[in-house]
Amino acid sequence: MKILVCISNVPDTTSKITFTNDNTAFNNAGVQYIVNPYDEIALSKAIDLAEGGKGTVTVISVGDVTTDATIRKALATGADNAIRVNATPRDAWFVANQIANYAKENNFDLILTGRESIDYNGTQVGAFVASILNIPSVSISKKLTIEGNTATVEREIEGGKEVLTLNLPAVIGTAEGVAETKIPNMRGIMTARTKPLDIIEPIEVAQLSHIVKFETPDPRGVVTLVDAEDVEKLVSLLHEKAKVI
Repeated sequence: MKILVCISNVPDTTSKITFTNDNTAFNNAGVQYIVNPYDEIALSKAIDLAEGGKGTVTVISVGDVTTDATIRKALATGADNAIRVNATPRDAWFVANQIANYAKENNFDLILTGRESIDYNGTQVGAFVASILNIPSVSISKKLTIEGNTATVEREIEGGKEVLTLNLPAVIGTAEGVAETKIPNMRGIMTARTKPLDIIEPIEVAQLSHIVKFETPDPRGVVTLVDAEDVEKLVSLLHEKAKVI
């Protein structure tokens, strides 16, 4: 089985988020980048599926040379080889077209993504890739099994669970529960240096969206504690301060 795992290079969750160019661009200064945590789940599942010579795992990421450290970590975790599309990932449509273009030429049986990236939280790339390739896709899967040419996916819906079966090839977005996240060991870190990381140039993609402005959330207000017995004060605060009643 040939498995392609899509990897995003995202800011560490401890990074301070600021913007430049009149709040139209993310400020990379001093930001530490990591493998998108949901993509780590996808990668771990792919490694499990390919274990014992049952398949190969290729990771693909869209980014400039600064993305290489993140890709090398994916190789250290257990991927067999990697592809970097040498371009700035300007939006989900652009990224999906780059991934689909590579996948189309290399006939993968299964394409795994994280449920979303933790920077933009768009949950769009997987569905776009599937649409471009005209193959089925499922987002936010909680459990995934492969039997022959069939994938069985379990995901949560309101009030219960949904179990789906679909024929491969397919695109599946993974979430918590699909696999335990793997951590690179020393042998993996050493071998990652010699695994293939090929750089390919991007294809032309029409720009369908433009960022108008970024804004950070308003700072959280001060918490006011009210004694459980003081209902009159609680009602007064809800009415006069919170203005919700």
